[in-house]
Amino acid sequence: MQEDTYLTAKGYKRLQEELNNLKGPIREKLAKKLRAAIQQGDLSENADYISAKEEQGFIEGRILELEQTLKYVVIIDEQNRSGNIIEIGSRVTIKEGNHSPETFQLVGSKETDPINGRISYKSPIGKAILEHQVGDKVLINTPKGSIEINILEIN
Repeated sequence: MQEDTYLTAKGYKRLQEELNNLKGPIREKLAKKLRAAIQQGDLSENADYISAKEEQGFIEGRILELEQTLKYVVIIDEQNRSGNIIEIGSRVTIKEGNHSPETFQLVGSKETDPINGRISYKSPIGKAILEHQVGDKVLINTPKGSIEINILEIN
């Protein structure tokens, strides 16, 4: 059974656009490449044909992956949050010890981008802080050991 995929509306739109692009212009361009390679003759030693077939396999695999992802998508409602409890889609500010506070958004695994402040709700930090609230101290077990953080703000 396929697991639900949590996406923001922006993330859903981005994946839908990628799928439409792959199924439309990219497939058409690849079909032309394949036709041109086939017209060159002997396919067994035709580098253009082999390359195009490999590209076709990659594209068709990505299309299947995107279709499966979008089939089981749950759109994260970023607007109607209580702001009291951390849930998927929440923007959270935490502080660990003497370090500077960090703010990030808790998202689904398909939108994870730690450099841009988006961490998965399945990550060690994400799992540990889900359903907590401002003022809570949370002990997080990470691959590098345990850390304690304070939850400062939820948006």
